[in-house]
Amino acid sequence: MVLEQLRSQQPFLWLNPLLKSEKVVDVPADQSTAAAIGLQDIEDAEARLKRFAPLLMELFPSLKTSDGIIESELIQTPAMQAALHATILSSPDAAQPREMPGALWIKADHSLPIAGSIKARGGIYEVLYFAETLALEKGLLNDINADYCKLNTPEARAVFEQYTLSVGSTGNLGLSIGLMSAALGFNACVYMSVEAKQWKKDRLRKQGVEVVEHSDDYSNAVAAGRAAAEQDPYAYFVDDENSLHLFLGYSVAALRLKSQLQAQGVTVDHKHPLFVYLPCGVGGAPGGITFGLKQVFGDAVHCFFAEPTQAPCMLLGMAMGFKNKLSVYDVGLTIDTEADGLAVGQASGLVGELMSPLLSGIFTVNDDRLFKDLYHLIQTEGYRIEPSAAAGFSGPVHLFGSEAGRTYLAKQFGDQAGNIIASANHLVWTTGGSFVPEHEYEGFYQRGQSLVEREQGA
Repeated sequence: MVLEQLRSQQPFLWLNPLLKSEKVVDVPADQSTAAAIGLQDIEDAEARLKRFAPLLMELFPSLKTSDGIIESELIQTPAMQAALHATILSSPDAAQPREMPGALWIKADHSLPIAGSIKARGGIYEVLYFAETLALEKGLLNDINADYCKLNTPEARAVFEQYTLSVGSTGNLGLSIGLMSAALGFNACVYMSVEAKQWKKDRLRKQGVEVVEHSDDYSNAVAAGRAAAEQDPYAYFVDDENSLHLFLGYSVAALRLKSQLQAQGVTVDHKHPLFVYLPCGVGGAPGGITFGLKQVFGDAVHCFFAEPTQAPCMLLGMAMGFKNKLSVYDVGLTIDTEADGLAVGQASGLVGELMSPLLSGIFTVNDDRLFKDLYHLIQTEGYRIEPSAAAGFSGPVHLFGSEAGRTYLAKQFGDQAGNIIASANHLVWTTGGSFVPEHEYEGFYQRGQSLVEREQGA
């Protein structure tokens, strides 16, 4: 049934049958550690980022206003909520709500400093993790209580320039790894898949980052980068498919979000649930954030991934158990989507295993819907995002406008579903867009506008 739905390329919501009331899971034994990871590991990652904050302010003056912390705003978006309600009403399913219950927010990672995407958090964290490890090993830092601004000196750069950090990417992770590595003095090499946008390659090259272009997809670009790094003793490969450092770097967002919600007076508990909608490519960023949110909020948070109808690799992997290592090509799909950050054929098995007891479900979205929501967001709230970042807005539409969504709500909240959902908060994670060149964004906007006007005129 699931395979037939995927092959149809029609958007739908898949509910995870393995969801449990658990907060801590075990890392698969084939990883570097078999110990359980949990809140303490997330807090350790947050402490590392704070140690680097003074150095980051030196390297990136734009971070002075945030005291060297790379974080995005939490923004309530009532006008966009009204636009989504109109979409819910237009869905073919019956029993639609008179208005979208609860409140809609965006976590504005589309405007994260330095890289302008969700990848700025995890990607930059892993570069800093490697820099700290190397600095302690080489005596550039005596201990973790030292002044980390010492790493912005000729002595430190003489050490760092001996090493090359590399990564395979569709674009945004490459930007975060490349820009942070170059700022510290490392050599950087990004293996870009065929889906990557030219402007992202150009931006990296302007900062002295080597870009290796591939005519193949994301998985093959990652494999090429991994193979090259294995031949070089001074290379460090950031493995988007298997890295726990990336994963924990992303998870820090949960601690920041908790503080932001408290500052806004938002309660998160069983009677005030939080629904989070996260665009998903290979899975590291949304997986890390989901893991963190479950540690912080437990069963009061409900996380859903969003994937293109042409590249639902995590849905395929989780539904089939990752047993046959299927890619979307095996079910007749082609990853032909404008959501370049989500254009991945095969998801991370590590993330899929970590998500199996934690993730509520996955929904798919077609490109037309991405551009319509991109257009609605700029029209209603004034925020510019890239197509990938619009994927999450279909979450509430599936939750309230489909039989699967209502089945989930009834199972979770029973007879009290109506009252509880009225007090819920819905959070769409906007994952990239602030650095998109004007001419690129204008094309996105015009496509969305055309689709909306055609729909309204139908």
